[in-house]
Amino acid sequence: MVKALTEEEKLHKLVEAVFQDSDNDVTVAFKVTKSQSAWGALSRSTSKPRVLAITCKRSPTTQKFKVTLHVLKYSSSGFQRAKLYKMKHLSRVEVVPSDSTGCTFVLGFDNLKIQNVAPPQWTMRNVDERNRFLTTVIRLCKENLGRIPKIVGMDVVEMALWEQAHSDTAATPSGTATADGVDQTDLKVTVERELVSKAEEDDMEALLGTYVMGLDEAEAFSERLKRELLALEAANVHAILESDPLVEEVLRRLNNASEAVEDMDEWLGIFNVKLRHMREDIESIESRNNMLEMQVQNNAALVAELNKLLERLHVPPQYATLLTSGAFDESRMPQNVDACDWLAGAIRGMEPPLMDPAYVNMRAVKDKRGELEKLKSTFVRRASEFLRSYFSNLVDFMISDKTYFSQRGQLKRPDHADLRFKCRTYARLLQHLKGLDKNSLGPLRKAYCQSLNLLLRREAREFANELRASTKVLRSSAVWMDNAVAGGGTTGSMGDTSTVSDAYAKMLRIFVPLLVDESAFFASFMCYEVLPLAPPRAGDEKSGDDEDDTPLDLDGADAKPTEQNAAEMEALNQALQELLDGIQEDFYAVVDWAYKVDPLRCISMQGTTERYLSSHKADAAGFVRRLLADLQARISNQFSKFLDEVCHQIEKHDRNVRQTGVLSYVPRFASLASRMEGLVQGMSRDMVDLAYTRLVGTMFSVLERIAQNDPKYADVLLLENYASFQNSMFDLANMVPTLARFYQQASEAYEQACTRYVNSIINMQFEKLFQFGQRVENLLYTITPEEVPFQLGVSKNELRKVVKASLSGVERSLQAMYKKMQKTLVSEELLPNLWDKCKVDFIDKYESLEALLQKCYPSETLSPSSTEMKELFKTV
Repeated sequence: MVKALTEEEKLHKLVEAVFQDSDNDVTVAFKVTKSQSAWGALSRSTSKPRVLAITCKRSPTTQKFKVTLHVLKYSSSGFQRAKLYKMKHLSRVEVVPSDSTGCTFVLGFDNLKIQNVAPPQWTMRNVDERNRFLTTVIRLCKENLGRIPKIVGMDVVEMALWEQAHSDTAATPSGTATADGVDQTDLKVTVERELVSKAEEDDMEALLGTYVMGLDEAEAFSERLKRELLALEAANVHAILESDPLVEEVLRRLNNASEAVEDMDEWLGIFNVKLRHMREDIESIESRNNMLEMQVQNNAALVAELNKLLERLHVPPQYATLLTSGAFDESRMPQNVDACDWLAGAIRGMEPPLMDPAYVNMRAVKDKRGELEKLKSTFVRRASEFLRSYFSNLVDFMISDKTYFSQRGQLKRPDHADLRFKCRTYARLLQHLKGLDKNSLGPLRKAYCQSLNLLLRREAREFANELRASTKVLRSSAVWMDNAVAGGGTTGSMGDTSTVSDAYAKMLRIFVPLLVDESAFFASFMCYEVLPLAPPRAGDEKSGDDEDDTPLDLDGADAKPTEQNAAEMEALNQALQELLDGIQEDFYAVVDWAYKVDPLRCISMQGTTERYLSSHKADAAGFVRRLLADLQARISNQFSKFLDEVCHQIEKHDRNVRQTGVLSYVPRFASLASRMEGLVQGMSRDMVDLAYTRLVGTMFSVLERIAQNDPKYADVLLLENYASFQNSMFDLANMVPTLARFYQQASEAYEQACTRYVNSIINMQFEKLFQFGQRVENLLYTITPEEVPFQLGVSKNELRKVVKASLSGVERSLQAMYKKMQKTLVSEELLPNLWDKCKVDFIDKYESLEALLQKCYPSETLSPSSTEMKELFKTV
């Protein structure tokens, strides 16, 4: 008979299954349920069942156990680990006083307190289960960690008594799982080992035995003490009587020493009075000396401070001369910069905190501050006038030199290296002007923008003109989609126009990096407090040198702001608008020229522009980004204009003239789409897809409109044109999703037109026969098949007349169907497929009619039958 497992054994099996893949030596588990159990019920803030498992893993080095508390939760798939606490961090076990039953306690862990996490709180179902869990925890802490946690709210003696009374069950709550090589006796825990060890108990008994000795014979012990006291007193009296001469000698010497001490005390009193007078004299002398020394130090400090103040107030004559009348030649710039450094430092030194606030209001300081302000205003005015004239003359000199720009037969890249080198000579001077008077930079920035704008516009104009003049292109008279152009399937003679796209790309490749560099140089040269305008980009060609343009602070360090200044950024963008305004006209001229040469080049130009635009989206300065966006919009407008013209040419087909065969714009669109696909670059895909949507939509709508003008041949016109569209678009539709969508639309329209056309061919010869079948089929909705022969218009006689009229000479009728189809179709390559479809549809209808008549007219048969009709079709 199989023994039923107890609740403890079931829990032990489950916990062993959870920890079967771990290397723990000992596992102690406490079951937690909502109802009473053999091991108690435990819960936290929730009422969900939990299991607490305590695992002990032996350390290979110290041979001690590492104790861990696991919180396991129930789930549909079994136990799962929820949380884990290490017993080495347990420092406090506190019973919650608000719980009158004493079953709620808190485990305090040091690491949770550092992480600001609330300590876990648990509630047991009864005190016995609480004591069983806590005694196990305390015992493991003492044996393996060498200490026990602080216990608050519980009586340790009471717990010891409880553990002694329940020693048979407190050792292991739910069983113990041990690893190989661990002695089971070593793992058993008792109450004595929990509170008092065996060695401690033996020592305590020995100590108590020492102190309690003889207490049972109180009278004998009292007599013994009396005898020992009398013997001790007798011994002391005897010793005193034997030492009497020695005592007398000691007393005599003590008297002599007392007299000497009295004499010494009198002399010390006399010396003390003299020393007191001397001390008072020394203190008086030291006080006078301290006052004299402090006066000397104060005088020296005052003289040093006055010397420093005089140095600040002194204006060196060489600096005064440079600031008021010195020249601004390049050779004299180091001296001018030194003078500016001194002037900026002197002005800062006149203000707190560099100058003591007590000196700020002195008359000498105020006078000297006024003198420095006059020097500053004089120097700022002279330097501003010089720089405005310098910027204008520098650019005028370059503009007057025609060899600097692109000429006939010579395309020259703009080079501003020399210009920037000359400007950098005065970069330090501009930084000092900003520090001395920030408002002085406004006119200088304006003068620089106006001068450089003339140079940039002249460079762009000459470069664009020569770029167009030097680009070799073949002019063509292509008329897109015009049905008047001879050739049927071509769009005119269009030569290679790739040089147009290359010319536009060269314009961007040369001038976009130039404009970006000029914007960055202007921002740093004119001391704008902004972050770098754009990080360096791989692949961009720099026009000019690669020197660092980072401005310097007045102390010589790099002046790099940590965050963007919105006001400065707005001012910089306004200045850049003035610096680069007007240059976009030359870009527009190249775009318009490329459009006139070949409108389809707008596709490649759009892709090129989008590539540059995406690479400059992170630029802080917005002019170049806006320029590229405007170019993109202009290219889109030009391409839209081209699409308008093409759609207009499609819509020009004359409605009054009967159209037959494939319309001219269908094959021409295939040629146009092939060329457009060859020009797609990057982001221009969307523009081309929109163009396809517009063109194909116009083509299909015009085709439907033309077909409505002649209903008799509408289906023939539709199926031939939709078939031509599918044949010409097959390869492109496999690569372009937009064209694949229109290809599917054309396929559906082709199938519908074919069905209508085939039905019209069949009805031309056999309309009465199939109409009779339709009338019979309609009657079957209301009457039974046996009643059909007795209805008016569908009697057997009527059936025989219709069959005789329709099927007599059926070979000639079939031949007439084929000839009619051959006559109406312009595209002979469609005839085989359409005739096959006609045979299939006719046989399907004929078989359905034969089955219907067999059901309603059992005595009547069709002649020829459907099988014979298939054979007849083979002879046509």
